[in-house]
Amino acid sequence: MGAVPVKQSMKAEQFLARPFAEGLRGQELVDGEIVVSEPTARHNVVQGNLFAAFHTWVRGAEGRGQVFIPLDVRLDDLNVFAPDISWYRASNPVDEDAQPPYPLPDLAVEVRSPSTWRHDIGAKRAGYERHGLAELWLVDIAAERALVFRRSPGGTTHFDVALELGRGEVLSSPLLPGFAPTLDELLQR
Repeated sequence: MGAVPVKQSMKAEQFLARPFAEGLRGQELVDGEIVVSEPTARHNVVQGNLFAAFHTWVRGAEGRGQVFIPLDVRLDDLNVFAPDISWYRASNPVDEDAQPPYPLPDLAVEVRSPSTWRHDIGAKRAGYERHGLAELWLVDIAAERALVFRRSPGGTTHFDVALELGRGEVLSSPLLPGFAPTLDELLQR
């Protein structure tokens, strides 16, 4: 199923107040339009591998924060994203009993879906950057690459580090000491 942008504009409050539509997963509000995507099985495998790697790392020592699969994150009045993986520092905890929307994570991961990739690398990347996300990983399963966007220490206003990683390379971050899976591990079937 492809992404289906809705022609009428919607505000974040309206989007978040909608009753859950049974059978519709992967809904996000991007620049005021609802984008619906049904992830492929391959997408789910890679998302699961990423979650497992993060979960193992988080559980490996105290103070490594929290990791979640899609949660509604409100950026502003026109944008509510649901990153495939959201990681929050221990100093930025999520109340697990709170209702959506949730705060901006410290690191977000988007795994390529054929129908939504243009949003991930375009409007969503720009929105994350504009609202202060520390680091964004875009995992392109078709090209078997990962694009990493991060801010240098010191609070820059934009992503000033951009990396492109391929098979055999390690996906790591200064935010995640000791987290070092290879892209091969994350892409394995």
